[in-house]
Amino acid sequence: MSGNGRTIYIAGAGIAGLTLALALAKFGATVVVLERNKTIQEVGAGLQISPNARRVLNQLGLDRQIAAKSLEPSGIDIYPFRARRPLTTLALGPAMLERHGLPYSVMHRADLAGVLYRACKRFANIEIAFGVRAFDAESHARGVSVTADEADGKSRSARAFAFVGADGVSSHTRIDLLDGPEALYSGYVAWRITLPMADLHGAVAPDRTSLLFAPGYHAVCYPLPHRGQVNIALFAREKPEVAFGPAPPKSPKLPWAALPSPQFRAITEAAARSWGYWPVATISSKAWHRGAIGLIGDAAHAMVPYQAQGAAMAIEDAAILAPLLMTEPDAESAFARFEALRRPRVERVGKISAANGRVFHLEWPFTLARDAVIALRGPRGHLRRLDWLYGYHAAPEPDIVGPLRTASRGPER
Repeated sequence: MSGNGRTIYIAGAGIAGLTLALALAKFGATVVVLERNKTIQEVGAGLQISPNARRVLNQLGLDRQIAAKSLEPSGIDIYPFRARRPLTTLALGPAMLERHGLPYSVMHRADLAGVLYRACKRFANIEIAFGVRAFDAESHARGVSVTADEADGKSRSARAFAFVGADGVSSHTRIDLLDGPEALYSGYVAWRITLPMADLHGAVAPDRTSLLFAPGYHAVCYPLPHRGQVNIALFAREKPEVAFGPAPPKSPKLPWAALPSPQFRAITEAAARSWGYWPVATISSKAWHRGAIGLIGDAAHAMVPYQAQGAAMAIEDAAILAPLLMTEPDAESAFARFEALRRPRVERVGKISAANGRVFHLEWPFTLARDAVIALRGPRGHLRRLDWLYGYHAAPEPDIVGPLRTASRGPER
């Protein structure tokens, strides 16, 4: 084994799992990732990589790769319902670089997963097992015992220092291995689609993110110039019996309005009935770990996506947990410290995300007060208000990681 002899198993090759695998490999750990799908599968959504997440990715050596697959929008256009011009444009671009020294980017989730996967493949001490049909883990005094049924029908048995569930909202690790809670339906559904940029020409800006308010729903538009596309995420409330019914709707059924929104009209006409549909779930778990088994990312703390920080929180999780798993005397101590460090911040982000959803969906006349506050704050008000979020340093400093990196099993190939 490499480094200090620690082997870490990770369930899930999503954003959380791949980031953690890469961070651990750079510390010298032997990493095995168990993935149920046959390939990397991150589809259907744009995401925002704010400076707090980009800081981690850059320390993992991914700055150039992220830049090649993302857009650094100059701002966020905020449109009240039916408005033809933005109420304001929240400054990003140079303003974010000036304040935090790092860009604020948007990219397709599949592109980020691809960047992480290709980086992981360059490490001899990372193994990713695809098509895993089932897995189990049992914590004991000396670590954890892991069994897995692999794609070829063979069974794998191993001892490891720790087992990390990065297996998302429906986490088998949380529910079955830790006896944790099922996901909770948030009351919202997400409609997602990727459209050619030409289809929305004149409706939304090609170099800025657009946030579209509406009574009871809202949408976010992420331009993806390197793909020639715009990713649309539309969120609306839906009754559980409809969200989980035998025949889910094929397209959003938005409230009738006498005067339609030009942006929503352009989107719905271009999208027709080609939407992807996801009920939005959240996780409220009393414990993120037991013994040598722990959780990160959505498996531990899924939240509504109205501050666009779900992926960023998973990336931060990986940066915090990796050095703890390599320096703490046992995995239980590492997971306990990780939860103590992360829970207050994640819960704060979750509360702001939920509050944003309520604000975005306000109806008249409450929209008048909301719009007045947004206008009063101006294009840079969010920079001061969210300094605590975007200015966070999750990645360890070089003088901490340096000694551990020297113990790596081998350089990137």
